[in-house]
Amino acid sequence: MRGPVYPPLSKAKLSRLAKLSQKKYRDIEGLFLAEGLRTVSELLDGLPDPDMLHALVLEEGAVGWMSGLERFKGKVFIADSDSFARLAQTTTPQGVCGAFRKQLADKFQPVSGRSFIVALDDVQDPGNVGTIIRTAAWFGAEAVICGEGTADPYNAKAVRSSAGSIHAVRIFSVPDLARELQRLRGEGFMVSAAALDGSDYRSSHEWPVRRALVIGNEANGISPDVLDLADRLLLIPHAGRTPPVESLNASVSAGILMAAMSFV
Repeated sequence: MRGPVYPPLSKAKLSRLAKLSQKKYRDIEGLFLAEGLRTVSELLDGLPDPDMLHALVLEEGAVGWMSGLERFKGKVFIADSDSFARLAQTTTPQGVCGAFRKQLADKFQPVSGRSFIVALDDVQDPGNVGTIIRTAAWFGAEAVICGEGTADPYNAKAVRSSAGSIHAVRIFSVPDLARELQRLRGEGFMVSAAALDGSDYRSSHEWPVRRALVIGNEANGISPDVLDLADRLLLIPHAGRTPPVESLNASVSAGILMAAMSFV
């Protein structure tokens, strides 16, 4: 029995989707691209609403790799190799690319009295941002809040690093992270920040029901205005007298501290 036949991707739609490689157009359109069989499949499986998929573009040979596409009638298109190359953002594309709707919300509000969030202060590596988003979803964070200078969470590398989990946690971008954290403190959140002059995170055993973790810039740490309002500074101690490396990767630090602060 012959499977469904999908229409070719039009030149106009190809041109529109290709522009999503630029943040300006992602912001204008409210869309982002995800590429690769695993990433796209995880996004499709975890979509809170089928309408969050704008378009799924497949090379002819990739059609058989995907199942359950009947949910997305009218949104699946076929592209030849030259057209797909215009969308691909990796050196060895797999022939699977999706355009998804971004989460659009102006301000974070906790959905209940119990809440755990992660805030990123000028975390510039999109790979770190994507990994932190996925780790935050694993540890049950309600939201990831991105301050000014933080890499766009919908950047292609960030989306790949999140491995399809970008809809599993609410994501917000704010122009002034210190002001946003001050607002959240007024709503009962305790703000904890990763800092080299902090106290051993393992000594913190009591956490309030509303808690926020701040992760800072890979080279410079957390900015002074954010650090000044932190209720608790957390240090991840190293082994031995002198560490063989200067510091931990930002996403590794975030994962260790999230494990300590999550609701388990």
